[in-house]
Amino acid sequence: MAPMFSGGACPAKRLRESRKAMKTRCEVHDMVMKNIQRPMKTASRNLGLIVGLSGLLAGCAHYTALPLPREAALAPSVAALTSQQADATPLGVDQVVALALANNPELQAIRARHALAQGNLKQAGLLPNPSLTGAFLPLLSGVGTVPAWNIGLSQNIRSLIVYSSKKRAAGFAARQVDADIVWQEWQVMGQARQLTVDLIVGQRSRASYEAAWRLLRDRNAKAEAALASGNLTLVAVAPGRVALQAARAALDTLDQKLLSQRHQLNALLGLSADANIPLSDEAQLPPIDPAAIRAGLPTLSDRRPDLLALRMGYGQADEQVRQAILSQFPDLVLGGGVASDNARVINAGPNVSVPLPVFDRGQGAIAIARATRAQLHADYTARLKAATGQVEAMLAEMDQLARQLAVVRRDLPAARAAAERAAKAFGASTLDERAYIDLLSNRYTKEQDVMTLELALLDRQVALQTLVGIGLPAVDVAPQGAGQ
Repeated sequence: MAPMFSGGACPAKRLRESRKAMKTRCEVHDMVMKNIQRPMKTASRNLGLIVGLSGLLAGCAHYTALPLPREAALAPSVAALTSQQADATPLGVDQVVALALANNPELQAIRARHALAQGNLKQAGLLPNPSLTGAFLPLLSGVGTVPAWNIGLSQNIRSLIVYSSKKRAAGFAARQVDADIVWQEWQVMGQARQLTVDLIVGQRSRASYEAAWRLLRDRNAKAEAALASGNLTLVAVAPGRVALQAARAALDTLDQKLLSQRHQLNALLGLSADANIPLSDEAQLPPIDPAAIRAGLPTLSDRRPDLLALRMGYGQADEQVRQAILSQFPDLVLGGGVASDNARVINAGPNVSVPLPVFDRGQGAIAIARATRAQLHADYTARLKAATGQVEAMLAEMDQLARQLAVVRRDLPAARAAAERAAKAFGASTLDERAYIDLLSNRYTKEQDVMTLELALLDRQVALQTLVGIGLPAVDVAPQGAGQ
């Protein structure tokens, strides 16, 4: 009897072979999946460890809010200011200067730049971080048996070459900020000195202005009464009217000036506009030696904070020129790596990345850095010449004012004596109204001229002390580096 399926194998045998092949494929699949899952579990654990370590290395800095104020926190009185001088009354020039140095709002704001500059200096002192690269490539298909992976570590060599120069440049920048802060302190202290001197002298001179106005007011009231009764003519009364109006205008102008100066001083100290500052009656300033100042002009650049700040800026620019030249070195990245393919073949070795300087060879950056340095060189030279010229001009102006003040002081006793004789003569009816008013006005004019010249001389003295730093804080900046 012929077989039922003569052209093929037995169905039972084919079924057994099919089951055996399926079992083999399942075993291969299970083996592949185990090989995939085991590295993935290991990689997951390693990834968690890396993330944890990264979190530890990141530090413990936390965010804290710093809300802006809604209202200006102006001190209501001198006693509310921050300084040991706040309890002293009345305040002299030195006490007011100390209060300004401790409480001026602009100084408090500019001093915050110190922390920023120190942060930049700290950042510049940190070595550049190396770069870590890695990859995990699970097997999806093909003849491989395991996932592939690779890991590498590299370092930018050029960043190490310019590291020292960048650190020196950051040092110059930090010292420049410190010098700028001291220069602003000089300016605030100079303003406090000048406003205090102006207020003390102005308040003292106000007595002369008010005395002249009161005397002319009383005299004019009597003259107006005599004019109304027909005992004087308008021609006789007119000089008194003109003199009274001039005296009233001079007193009003002085009061406006004093009020403005009080408001400026209050703002300088961080006080409210209506706060009262009790001031001394004497404007005492540090002594000035013109000969010593002229002898110290060659070393002025070692003391003036603005000149030192420009020198620090020039030093930073000089380092930037150095960095631009060093940056012509190719942006070389050196490192090493290890890799494994899907067949467990492991390779390891160095790697390098070098850009080709075909178009950009750093010539633009060098030109910009050199132009910046040249500009700062010119700025420093111009400021040094201007500072020296200002000091010499201030000394010459003080000499002129001193001579003029001596002449006016010499003429003042004669003017006072003439006014006293005129008052007696006018009382005895031997001097007319116009001559009496003229001699009286001349006395007060001479007194006011003396005070005006005294104030002008004190203002020049304050300005000169600010220019050369007499009685002002020194700058703790040590120039270093190339080009200094």
